[in-house]
Amino acid sequence: MKTTELTNALPNLKILLDEPLMNYTFTKTGGPVDALAFPKDNEEVKALVDYCRENAIPWIVLGNASNLIVKDGGIRGVVIMLTDMTTIRVEEDTITAQAGAKLIDTTYVALDHSLTGFEFACGIPGSIGGAVFMNAGAYDGQLEDVFESVDVLLADGTFETWYKDQMNFSYRHSAIQDQPAIVLSANFKLAPGDHGQIEKRMTELTELRELKQPLEYPSCGSVFKRPVGHFTGKLIQDAGLQGLVWGGAQISEKHAGFIVNINHATATDYIELIAHIQQTIKEKFDVMLETEVRILGEDPKK
Repeated sequence: MKTTELTNALPNLKILLDEPLMNYTFTKTGGPVDALAFPKDNEEVKALVDYCRENAIPWIVLGNASNLIVKDGGIRGVVIMLTDMTTIRVEEDTITAQAGAKLIDTTYVALDHSLTGFEFACGIPGSIGGAVFMNAGAYDGQLEDVFESVDVLLADGTFETWYKDQMNFSYRHSAIQDQPAIVLSANFKLAPGDHGQIEKRMTELTELRELKQPLEYPSCGSVFKRPVGHFTGKLIQDAGLQGLVWGGAQISEKHAGFIVNINHATATDYIELIAHIQQTIKEKFDVMLETEVRILGEDPKK
């Protein structure tokens, strides 16, 4: 493992060694990563990926670490966070946003330019890169509805532009999940709209989110995908699990589809509670809940 040499090879790149990922995840859990890198532009991303490939160092992109759980043993290799790549540009009815830009910020840029179509995403606390990766959605809208193209870096160091017909979008899925590729920026096609109506809809959705979601606690967002013909939260409620505490984690009393960190929870608490929910729902209703949250990293050493 040559992560310690990484700082010498790429002296202009911000790199933190043996960095606890609990400082970055929305759950406030997660063990250390060998090297945590914050590239500022496409060229730094490419230089980093090239170095990792040439030295057989594994790498992974975390977005802004909102919809994931990093295990307590941490992650070996390099974690790439694009939170320093946040430029958002508007040209007529097209918005171009770098991967590290916040999805919420992008929706407000659309509002500022009276562009409609992005209102559904005004409360999703992810990055543009993460939103493309998982085809993020809420309130009957999905990213694919406004997606036009994405600039990516492949694992072999090649830059490419992928268009909508190449993305294999489906519920919480995109082609970015099928091969090692890093989202660098994305283009979204919107439509001219009435500023007041756009703002009204965004206000309504924000109030609805604040009313129904446990924003007062650290969480990984929606834990499970919606099973066909069911609502996850109702299944968990009907199973009598809502409010269950597991270590420092709890099935939210406000929304049963969320697990919140109420008392210094560990990633292991989260993962065990997720498994308990899945087993219980399967036994009671013969429904297998599939996780929406990504679970990454290694178990802690015994």
